[in-house]
Amino acid sequence: MGAHELHPDPARDGGGTSAAPEGIVVGVDGSDHGQCALVWAAREAQRRRRPLHIVTAYSVPIFAASGLDGGYATVDDSVIREGAEAVVRQALQKVSQYDIEVTSSVENGDASGVLLDMSETAELLVFGTRGRGGFVGRLLGSVSSALPAHAKCPTVTVPLICSDRLGETTEDRRIKAEQAKAGHQRVENVVVVGVDGSEQARVAVLEAADQAERLGATLRVVCAVPQYSGSLAWVPAPMDRKALFADIQVTLDAGMAWLRSHYPALPAESQLRDGSPVDVLVEESRHVELVVVGTRGRGGFTGMLLGSTSDGVLHHAKGPVMVVPDREDPRLADRARFGPILGDAA
Repeated sequence: MGAHELHPDPARDGGGTSAAPEGIVVGVDGSDHGQCALVWAAREAQRRRRPLHIVTAYSVPIFAASGLDGGYATVDDSVIREGAEAVVRQALQKVSQYDIEVTSSVENGDASGVLLDMSETAELLVFGTRGRGGFVGRLLGSVSSALPAHAKCPTVTVPLICSDRLGETTEDRRIKAEQAKAGHQRVENVVVVGVDGSEQARVAVLEAADQAERLGATLRVVCAVPQYSGSLAWVPAPMDRKALFADIQVTLDAGMAWLRSHYPALPAESQLRDGSPVDVLVEESRHVELVVVGTRGRGGFTGMLLGSTSDGVLHHAKGPVMVVPDREDPRLADRARFGPILGDAA
């Protein structure tokens, strides 16, 4: 087991700096959401044989004075910091059973900014979907969308609804009611990746394939075609949609041939689905290990990963979702050898 430390933040200790974390970085705040993210991150660190860095962040409130003196007053940060340190100590104790190297830090600053900075050196960022309003809670709303979109490394969002599959419990009544309604669902050893024909989606496919290999899982490449998309909205003839599906299937098959050339031993399958990409991927997330998407796409035939679609998957998923940023990969260079790329679904 590696070192379990609380690294001082520069603001408190005269500007000193600690080494930038590598491996898996997880944000915690003591909430049930943070606990689920922590467990997922610890398991992932063990799978990858990489170090785990646990981080929480806090900001000191500033209040406007209401008397004749005017001005602003700040709160002594010692109590707030002590609470943050307690959260990290609890997290360190929780992951002590895992055979991994663990470090930790308490940071003074904006939570999303802290994680974005750490994404420069981290291999993976992990966080929950909600929190107590401190660290992970700051990642809600527009910020929760911005973090996966701007992080320099892949991110994984772990929703509280999948606490039962992680061996965790929650007192959240809404989540408990939803879990009771859904009943026990067997989780397939499958990694699903959503594709839309863009090069960014192919980058996501490669990351998903790596993840499937780590899990000893099957990779399922899914392309979902909504009823109408962009310029296709005016096409009235059913046979035009049939032709569209045929074109996408050709390029999907070519993309799968390219994928298998780089992962010959990986069990992989593809599905061309009729329906909303958000609905299709959210439904997949209920019963698979992980759903993977790119940060953006140029649309291809379906416009699958553009704008609100990727946000919708993140905010409504019932299982962990990985978002993969665009990056250079030499394996992309030979994709054209395997067939058509325009509108390609892998």
